Amino acid sequence: MALDLTAEQKEVGQKNFNNVSLELNRRGFLKGAAAAGAAVAGVGSAAYFGYKSVNGKPLKAALIGCGDEGGVLLGEHNPEFIEFIAACDIRPSNHRRIIEGDPKVPLRKGFKKIYGEAYANKIANNHLYTDWQRMLSDEPEIEAVVISLPLHLHASVSIECMKRGKHVLCEKLMARNIKECKDMIRVARENRVILSIGHQRHYSMLYAQALEVLNTGVIGDIKHIRALWHRNFSWDWIYDPKDGELVKNVPQPRYRDGWFQPIYQEDFDFLSGATFGDVASKKGRAKSLQEYGYTSIEQLIRWRLYEQTGGGLMAELGSHQLDACSIFLGKVKPLAVSGVGTRSFFGNADDPGDKRNPRNIDDHVFATFEFPGKKHPKGPNGGGNDKDDVVVVTYSSISTNGFEQYGECLMGTRGTLIIEGEQKALLYPENQPGKKSDGPRATTVTATSGGGKPVMEASSTWGGPAPAASGATSVSGGMASSSSSAASGPISRGYREEMEDFAYRIRRLGKMEDTYIMDQDGKFPLLTRCHGEVAMADAIPALTSNIAMKVRERIEFKPDWFKWDSPATPEDDYKEKLEKAKRA
Repeated sequence: MALDLTAEQKEVGQKNFNNVSLELNRRGFLKGAAAAGAAVAGVGSAAYFGYKSVNGKPLKAALIGCGDEGGVLLGEHNPEFIEFIAACDIRPSNHRRIIEGDPKVPLRKGFKKIYGEAYANKIANNHLYTDWQRMLSDEPEIEAVVISLPLHLHASVSIECMKRGKHVLCEKLMARNIKECKDMIRVARENRVILSIGHQRHYSMLYAQALEVLNTGVIGDIKHIRALWHRNFSWDWIYDPKDGELVKNVPQPRYRDGWFQPIYQEDFDFLSGATFGDVASKKGRAKSLQEYGYTSIEQLIRWRLYEQTGGGLMAELGSHQLDACSIFLGKVKPLAVSGVGTRSFFGNADDPGDKRNPRNIDDHVFATFEFPGKKHPKGPNGGGNDKDDVVVVTYSSISTNGFEQYGECLMGTRGTLIIEGEQKALLYPENQPGKKSDGPRATTVTATSGGGKPVMEASSTWGGPAPAASGATSVSGGMASSSSSAASGPISRGYREEMEDFAYRIRRLGKMEDTYIMDQDGKFPLLTRCHGEVAMADAIPALTSNIAMKVRERIEFKPDWFKWDSPATPEDDYKEKLEKAKRA
């Protein structure tokens, strides 16, 4: 994340974050609902985020979309909270992967590893569908659906499921445009069901603890955040015959590009209308591509590469990090955005002769956001009266260089906090005038009190590799009763926790009062941490930045865009300019 940090300097940064977290907790500066102390001391994520067990009554759910992200959601869920009793996808290869798991991606465990072979075979033989509407009709036990479909289907499928009385956990981005987001919120309210969206950073223990530390003020006032997610897809793609037989009459990858997937014969045959064994005859027919909303098989399988079906780099990657930046700054809404998007490496999808993994989305994006600072009138907690207090957030996502790990770098007046790859938090102090220092990257610090406020205090200087402290940033998520410290595996990215919380809120669901879903005794709102209105606020910056890049101008965000019951949307406000830019 930082261009020139050595391995030793990263160890110092991790140790600093752990030391400061532990000391802030000991001194009582961390205030969140047993929260920050819980993270530091090793209490599980259930206690941290406030949900509990479902008392032996796991939610009976269906998975709609068994591809890459659907495989992760199944693989990361906790069967004590959710029992997946059916699944649906239109691709034979995805049927196989959701049952068997994906050996190339450990998070995609499959039904066999999660539930055992007998249960997996029962799903494969009797509860695996190609038509989600048929699935809902045939499986009356389904209480909720987890939707992991291409972006353009999020709204229509979610809305139909909610109208059928099903609770919905839908993958991010919430929808293809803001009108669809508002429609989803309205339908959830009308049908008194829970709608949750999978922005998993709302359930990351690492991000939650980092926020607690930031809120103490130890790095001072944040004035700049640099966020990025860079990858290199410029290497030649090499076909592995073990993956299956390739279709000969459709373009196959030239480069090793995760979004330009190869197209295999088994998927092509079925999607072209061929039979799919007993599953097709029992669980749904092979619909035409047009019924699924696609113009070609390539568009279906490579949906992220088309404006009609996806939202590009800002929707798929940038939305995660803009979400995090907003949280770090006090859940404020951005003031303005400008940016540049280019397709400077891959080919043009409108040119049939262009073989360079063609697409009609940008392959490099660079956006600059203006957020209100603490003293700005639109700042957190009522803000202040200083309109010049603006925090600049820069975001980039490129497809031809993976030198830096993805993450966020928060620069404050007293220090810097780096979140790297959703797995590490690194903390560094600024050089303090009049105090001897080997530089912020080599200084080990802890927290102390200065004028009643926490500050970072140098405790030693680095003279060799510093051992990383354990515990503070190694807490993984877990079951409601779990408690772990210094976990040896990767830190949970929040998938498991978001699904546990979803199930818990549904089990506690009682009645709708006013605009909130309340629990049975009416004491607190039963909305999840990333319910529809939160998720729409996450979607608006990403989708508006796409507009800014197309029309090439700075766009100021309007308050009505963020109101679910207002018809105003950025797409409508910039409709004429978007059409003009398209014609240009």
